[in-house]
Amino acid sequence: MLLDTASLYFRAYFGVPESVKAPDGTPVNAVRGLLEFIDRLVKDHRPDELVACMDADWRPQWRVDLIPSYKAHRVAEEHASGPDEEEVPDTLSPQVPVIEAVLDAVGIARVGVPGYEADDVIGTFTAGASGPVDIVTGDRDLYQLVDDARGIRVLYPIKGVGTLQLTDEAALREKYGVDGRGYVDLALLRGDPSDGLPGVPGIGEKTAAKLLAEFGDLDGIMAAVDDPKAKLTPSQRKRLTEARPYVAVAPKVVRVASDVPLPQVDTRLPHAPRDPAGLTELAARWGLGSSLQRLLSTLGA
Repeated sequence: MLLDTASLYFRAYFGVPESVKAPDGTPVNAVRGLLEFIDRLVKDHRPDELVACMDADWRPQWRVDLIPSYKAHRVAEEHASGPDEEEVPDTLSPQVPVIEAVLDAVGIARVGVPGYEADDVIGTFTAGASGPVDIVTGDRDLYQLVDDARGIRVLYPIKGVGTLQLTDEAALREKYGVDGRGYVDLALLRGDPSDGLPGVPGIGEKTAAKLLAEFGDLDGIMAAVDDPKAKLTPSQRKRLTEARPYVAVAPKVVRVASDVPLPQVDTRLPHAPRDPAGLTELAARWGLGSSLQRLLSTLGA
């Protein structure tokens, strides 16, 4: 089981009241909410291995070099101390180091790699997996990894993590008309304002799906642009022709990496804390109480 950790702690932050605080009055709603999420995921799905995948770099320069608008709108220039600092709620960012410290003390593998997003870490773990993989994320970008033949599926939180949308190839075909491999082409044609991906103007999700059904993949669509006999409307041909520079670089930006240099980590689910003394200190300082105890009981069982 691979966790898109930031996606989950954002949901925890907005789903758990900010009145959940440490003894010193600091909000710990994201910390406790994430621990409760992990507890529920382990109880419900019983993974053998668990990795909390992190954004060491949420806006890698190599992606920005290819598409400068990539996540540009998320850069909070009015609040940032640097040009690449993402705007997050003020009471969330201080909780992230606490989350990291608690996960480390519990013994849950936590992996972030400089120059890469959590999606890329997830993609690389998935590429090297010898068995089934459950990816827990609220980010549709990771639908591209869904692969029934390898038992790779996405668990998309609908309400907390108690209600998850199980996304396999049948679900993708029903909703988008593509499989996991085709989702990259659909996403880059459609564009994604939340990631600053412009897409091809005038080519929405339904049109993209129809073009992929007709021509197979992005290469097939672009080959059709050069074929006067291909079934493209004049406006589609014009828009795709004008979008060639974007289409040439977008696949590398949209496709998650599968070759991230991962560190050596023990991904097995821990049954007892790696650092009991450190965890006791963290629990007392941050008032983690029942949220942590439930997780430890579940892991112990």
